[in-house]
Amino acid sequence: MTELIRAVGAMSGTSLDGVDAAEVLTDGVRIAGFGASAYRAYEAGERAVLRSALGRWPGAAEVEPAAEVVETAHAALLSGFPQAELIGFHGQTLAHDPRGRGTHQAGSGDVLAEVLGVPVVWDFRSADVDMGGEGAPLAPFFHFACAQWAGLRAPVAFLNLGGVGNLTWVDPRRPGPEAEGAVLAFDTGPANAPMNDLIRARMGREVDEGGALALAGQVDEAAVAQFLAHPFFRRMPPKSLDRNDFHEILKFTECLETSDALATLAACATAAVAQGFAFFSEPPTALYVTGGGRLNAALMAGLARRTNIPVAPVEDLGLDGDMLEAQAFAYLAVRVARGLPTSGPSTTGVRALIGGGRISVPRS
Repeated sequence: MTELIRAVGAMSGTSLDGVDAAEVLTDGVRIAGFGASAYRAYEAGERAVLRSALGRWPGAAEVEPAAEVVETAHAALLSGFPQAELIGFHGQTLAHDPRGRGTHQAGSGDVLAEVLGVPVVWDFRSADVDMGGEGAPLAPFFHFACAQWAGLRAPVAFLNLGGVGNLTWVDPRRPGPEAEGAVLAFDTGPANAPMNDLIRARMGREVDEGGALALAGQVDEAAVAQFLAHPFFRRMPPKSLDRNDFHEILKFTECLETSDALATLAACATAAVAQGFAFFSEPPTALYVTGGGRLNAALMAGLARRTNIPVAPVEDLGLDGDMLEAQAFAYLAVRVARGLPTSGPSTTGVRALIGGGRISVPRS
């Protein structure tokens, strides 16, 4: 049996709330166990620096300050994992345009490797994009391992509701995520990002806690129909999005009261997920939701109504919905270190199975 590695993954998502870090014990194929986890929130000033850099590419004046924020926050959080043998560092996505300029995550693994004294796997997406893939989503191979860890014996779907929604269909009966018919994954559409942007602009709040305002509102179904007319939804997967690709949907809700606007944006997010089910080769037996969106009652109710299958947070499987993406990059870091693929044609559209990521080793 291949030796197990104690890896720690770190993830800073498009919602810009902060950094998650989580430990996984794995050989890059099976999950042997989960360890400690931690969270560091971005301060208001740090979020402002990051927000000013969204959409920027290397060389832009805003990028270096953003990278410094990312590196400082990650170093502070990851220093609390002294037992880590390997770090998986995703960085902060500032821009994602796989069919154009590529993909850009701020933060250097070289810097973190020196500061932490531990090998760091980073830049997970570039190789996939260079090989013709979308570079996202990258968690699907980990989702497959989670389904097997949970002992599932029938196809299920995992949905991450962060700034953008991404969906993974897995068949845990297959021998591995590389196998034919084992995994299909793609971004579904906007999720929390437009709702967070709207409530910040109108009320100065970061989030609609629990989806309370959205639950109290009325959905503008005409706006939802207009949203679903976007050509993205007719594209065959795999496919991916940048955080702001659907920013124009806020215009659909400009004339609505705040609660109605939030209800409508939540309906757009869940309708986009339901549209994605048409691409599955076999209906999933359940939908397990991770990310901040699983705490939004309007989103969860909308998913159950529109998909007509059991919908539950990933905690129902014994997983941690706050840390699943960070755990994914711990798992993927081990796969990179072991020379195993991290994405393939059915997850990112890359031409062949590929293992992304660079490894930085501390000079000392």
